[in-house]
Amino acid sequence: MPRAKRTELLYALLFTAPFLLYLLVFHGYAFVRAVFFSLTNKDLFNAPSFVGLANYVYLFRDERFLLALQHSVSFTLVVTVLQTFLALVMAAIVNQKIRGIIFFRTVYYVPSILSSAAVTLIAIWFFQRNGFLNSIIGWFGAHGPVILAFLGIFALAQAVQVVWERSRGLPVSVFDPALASLSLLVAIAGSWILCALGWVTPREAAPFDLAWLSETRSFLGIPIPLWAIILLNTFTTIPTLMLIFLAGLQDIPRSVYEAASIDGATPVQQFFHITVPMLRPVTFLVVTLSLIGTLQMFDQVALLGNASSLDSIITLAYFVYNNVFNSNVPGNVGIASAAALFLALLTFAIVGLQRLFGISEKGY
Repeated sequence: MPRAKRTELLYALLFTAPFLLYLLVFHGYAFVRAVFFSLTNKDLFNAPSFVGLANYVYLFRDERFLLALQHSVSFTLVVTVLQTFLALVMAAIVNQKIRGIIFFRTVYYVPSILSSAAVTLIAIWFFQRNGFLNSIIGWFGAHGPVILAFLGIFALAQAVQVVWERSRGLPVSVFDPALASLSLLVAIAGSWILCALGWVTPREAAPFDLAWLSETRSFLGIPIPLWAIILLNTFTTIPTLMLIFLAGLQDIPRSVYEAASIDGATPVQQFFHITVPMLRPVTFLVVTLSLIGTLQMFDQVALLGNASSLDSIITLAYFVYNNVFNSNVPGNVGIASAAALFLALLTFAIVGLQRLFGISEKGY
């Protein structure tokens, strides 16, 4: 090997050595130890003894583990679909060349920079029986006529502004946030006037009463407390995925859209026949990150654990923690290690299936 190549290789190894050392110590060693402990009856107090595959057999006979597996898979599928769809829609909106777009991009990204623990603690109050969510749902139920009037005025004001701006030769979008801000003010003033005149009035409605975090019922096979975590996780993660989609959107040449417009393609046709196909590599990345993140979701369940029944919100990641610290047999490291390895294999399997049968890494 030429001397220059050897020098280049040496520098490459020197620069990557800290990362490789970190990887070996904190991941490689931990993985090997987890494999070893999963084959023993290791706890925090006694020396481990070899039990073979007994821990894995125990897992698939344990009702709580099977429940955690069901919750993790349901949570992952629902959140991944919601996050991917909403992140793409938000990215398409903030990718428009409209007035004030930098402000709206900043506002949309704020949830991702907030502390997950702080947001979850706020959510505990938000989802209480007398919390904000029930109050706002009850308010919407009582003010249905006023809301309909508000939405009607807003849509009319937005349509008038778009028609006016386009008649002046300005290529404005129906979703222009600057126009929407003015339409919002007009709708607020208009609905207030209608209420003051007595033409539109609220109606009597019973308060909305649902204990989101302590509810034992399910919706679509998913416990209602877990739905609360789904909403919370989606809210805090969408902005990051939106940025990834936004970067992908800005890499699509404008000339492609211009050519499609000349050929008579509508904005909707351009979105489904140009944007979506050319975003396949980005969508693959977003879905992969979402699958990995949701399967390993732990912090929000841990913080909501005292407010909800464990069987309503337990996931595989929390099952691992619970067997070490909170179970009837504290320090059950063998069972926890087996569950952690199963979670890792499940993550690899789902991501592999998504790679094999799902969204392609290749663009259009």
